[in-house]
Amino acid sequence: MLSFHLYAQDIHWSQYDHNPVFQNPANVGMFNGDYRFHANIRDQWRSVTVPFKTQFISAEAKQIFFDKISIGGFFFNDVAGDGAFRTIEFQPSLAYTHKLTSDSTHVLRGGLQFGLNTRSFNANAFNFDNQWNGTFFNPNLSTNESIQTQRRTNFTWGTGVTYQFLQSDRKNVTAGIALFNINRPNQGFYGDQVKRDLRTTLFARATYDIGFDWDVLPSFQLNIQGKYRELILGAQARYILIDRLGEYRSIMFGGFLRSRDAGYIMAGMEYQNWWAGISYDINFSSLYLASRARGGFEISIRYILKTFKPKNIQHRVCPDYI
Repeated sequence: MLSFHLYAQDIHWSQYDHNPVFQNPANVGMFNGDYRFHANIRDQWRSVTVPFKTQFISAEAKQIFFDKISIGGFFFNDVAGDGAFRTIEFQPSLAYTHKLTSDSTHVLRGGLQFGLNTRSFNANAFNFDNQWNGTFFNPNLSTNESIQTQRRTNFTWGTGVTYQFLQSDRKNVTAGIALFNINRPNQGFYGDQVKRDLRTTLFARATYDIGFDWDVLPSFQLNIQGKYRELILGAQARYILIDRLGEYRSIMFGGFLRSRDAGYIMAGMEYQNWWAGISYDINFSSLYLASRARGGFEISIRYILKTFKPKNIQHRVCPDYI
C-alpha cells in the first residue's frame, strides 16, 4: 500500500587531499615517482548506531607502459547499519598528461574511470510489524515484504580534468572538476528504477612556502549529488624537519570545516616516500544531541615507489687505425 524511494550519496572522505584517485581520475599519475599506493580507513557514527566502516586502497603507475598515459584504480568496501548495507566498488582509471609549456610549468590532464558497483544488504537482520503476533515478537513469522533481490551490481563510469601550475615542489596550484555516475545506474532493490545520482566534484589545492622550513597547504572540495551538498574548506601546515642528501622528513597538521555538518582536525608525517595521517571529525549538525559531537576517525597511508633508471649512454668506438 505504501512505497518510497531512498536517496543516498556516495562515500566521502575527510582527508580528500590524501585520496586523489577517488577525488578525480585525472589525478592518476600526478606525483613524483613511478608507482603510488594509498590505503584509507574510516570509522564513523560509532556513538549513534552501528558504525559506518569504509576500507579503501588504490594504486597507480605513472607513464610506465605508454608515454603521457598513466594507469590506476581503486577498490573500496563500505558497510553501514543493522542490515550490513554493503557497497563494493572497483574502478580502474586512465589519465592523459598534456604539457602546455615545454618546461612543464603548466600541465593539463584528462582522466577516464570505469568499473563495477555492487550494493547488498541482509534482509534477515531487520524486524517488521508483521512479526508481532499480538502477544510477543516472533522472528519466525513472515515479514510479508516483497524484496526481489538483496544484491545489485551495475556498471558505472566517470571522467575528470585537472590543471596544474607547478613552479616548484613547494609552490604550486592544482584545480579540477570531475563527473561520476554519468550513466545513472539503477540501484533499486524493488521493481522500480532508483537511479544513482550524478556526482560532481570540484576541488582546488595549493602549496606555498612561507619560510625556509614552513609550507602552508590550503584546499577546498565541493561535492554535489542530487539534493546533497558538501563543501569542505581548510588548510594544513607543513614543517620540514630535514631535506638534504636524499633524506626527507616533515610533519603536518591542520583543520577543516565541512559545511553544516562537522569540523575536523588532522595530523600526519612524511618520512622519505611514506605518508601516514589521522583525522577526527567533531559533529555539530542536527545529529549533535545523539552523536554527542563524536564524528569519526580516518587514517590514511601512502607510499611512492621510485625505480632506478640507468642512463643510456652511447659510446663511440674508435677505429684501429687512429
